[in-house]
Amino acid sequence: MRKRFFSILQYFIFLGGGIFLVWWQLRSMTPAEKDEFYDAINYANYWLVIPIVVMSLLSHLSRAMRWKLLMEPLGYDPKLKNVFAATMVGYLANAAIPRLGEILKCTLLSRYENLKVDKLVGTIIVERTFDFICYLIFIGLTVLIQVNVVGGFVKEELNLLSNNPGFPLWGKVLILIAIITFLIYLIKYLFKKFPANKIIIKINNFIKGIGEGFKSIKNLKHRRSFIIHTFFIWLMYLLQIYIGFSAMDGVSHLGIKAACSVLSLATLAMIITPGGIGSFPIFVGKTLGLYGIASQLGVAFGWLMWGVATGIIIIAGLAALLLLPLINKKKNEVSTIDPI
Repeated sequence: MRKRFFSILQYFIFLGGGIFLVWWQLRSMTPAEKDEFYDAINYANYWLVIPIVVMSLLSHLSRAMRWKLLMEPLGYDPKLKNVFAATMVGYLANAAIPRLGEILKCTLLSRYENLKVDKLVGTIIVERTFDFICYLIFIGLTVLIQVNVVGGFVKEELNLLSNNPGFPLWGKVLILIAIITFLIYLIKYLFKKFPANKIIIKINNFIKGIGEGFKSIKNLKHRRSFIIHTFFIWLMYLLQIYIGFSAMDGVSHLGIKAACSVLSLATLAMIITPGGIGSFPIFVGKTLGLYGIASQLGVAFGWLMWGVATGIIIIAGLAALLLLPLINKKKNEVSTIDPI
């Protein structure tokens, strides 16, 4: 009875968390942003939003399958349903606090699959590093296929950055390198000076676990599948924007090149602010301005795409939080049985 009570309480806490996240995202908008967001939602063609939702979920599923491939060299073979659920919970957490989801999904998966968190964190770092490289390649391709449009914009932004008054850019880079170098030597010194310290031992074990996670890419058994999933994920991202153009009047004439440009800057917006709140529609609006789209219309399209993506994450992430204990109910019941 007591266990059931706490399970029900847990469900209501998760539900409340999801509702709070929706409220928090809307509360973060200015009145003008709310008007643009609601206009974009009201005038969208929702028949075309349906395939966007499907492609978004497929990209998340493919990402979960790719993460599972990274675990194989570590000797781990978790259930795909748990990996997918943990992935969606991670997205949900990231919508509130950046990078919190990376740790949370490792913790959740280790709880239901009896895996080591440090090794899972290592696979996440590998995955994010690989994604960043793919992102840079994608930006390069985007500039190459439409150098007259995007190339000039990138050059202008870089000139503004380098000519920015105040401390020079090269000075900031040197300071950053100096800080990183100092921290590395400080950590090495502490490790040698206090090798028996409990905290040092835990940190050392954690770093070793991350190192083992990095080895997973070297010992990857299904490299072709890993590459295919990566290509599929980025293809789904791109097609969501391309089909999204058709869902709103005024941008429906835009093609795949414009979609590449939007994806390039929209991805950056998701990194800058939690869940891309505020920055996503601004970046999209500025990008579409290169193609002659009015600022207000471009921002409204940005809010539409942000709303669909965020809604999927909140609903699917909340559902995953609720379902994880249920789909692992038998396993939990077995683990709670007292040994004879």
